[in-house]
Amino acid sequence: MKKVNRRGLTLSLVLSVTAGYVDAIGFIDTGGLFVSFMSGNSTQAGVEVLEHGITAAFMPLSLVLAFVLGVTAGALVGDDDRRRVRAVAGSAAAVAGSAALAVFLPEEPWRFWILAFAMGAVNTLYLAEGRARVAITYATGTLVSLGLALAALMTGRSRSAWQRPLILWGSLAGGAVVGAAAHRLGSAISLLIAAGVLAIAALALVLRRDGRGASAT
Repeated sequence: MKKVNRRGLTLSLVLSVTAGYVDAIGFIDTGGLFVSFMSGNSTQAGVEVLEHGITAAFMPLSLVLAFVLGVTAGALVGDDDRRRVRAVAGSAAAVAGSAALAVFLPEEPWRFWILAFAMGAVNTLYLAEGRARVAITYATGTLVSLGLALAALMTGRSRSAWQRPLILWGSLAGGAVVGAAAHRLGSAISLLIAAGVLAIAALALVLRRDGRGASAT
């Protein structure tokens, strides 16, 4: 996270809020599964296998697979600038598609797979050496960073490293609160709001890239 500048961090926070928002909607609609928090789905799958058999674990495992495929697709769609635009824009389109399915096919599992795919893709926003530099949707990694930063604070190695992971975690948790509230408007409307935010984020990335290109000439 240290290599991401302030503008990049702002975008990461927007996407993290959106991820928490979408995850809350998915959690409510699926009755307890996640579209961005795959640790929870993995645990749920293990419990389902033991209590109800392998077939009961299909849905949480399929969400994990969709998320991984989203990460894979996001990492393959171009170089850094193009990947960011395409990953965020593609996620916006996917969330909008899920909103449409919520209207016409509300029980269709595809709409949750699409959301998990989209949330996987946004984790490819900042990559370095084959790893995501910013944990957009997974709070566990962010909390590990927070704990390490607090250790650094206590030992005098860094006074401010704890701030970014705390803000990032707070954005994800806050987004979940907003998503749960927005769900009262209905799944379709609440997801369209998320799609709109992602579309604006993609547009901001395009304008930023074009601005750099113009300044370079």
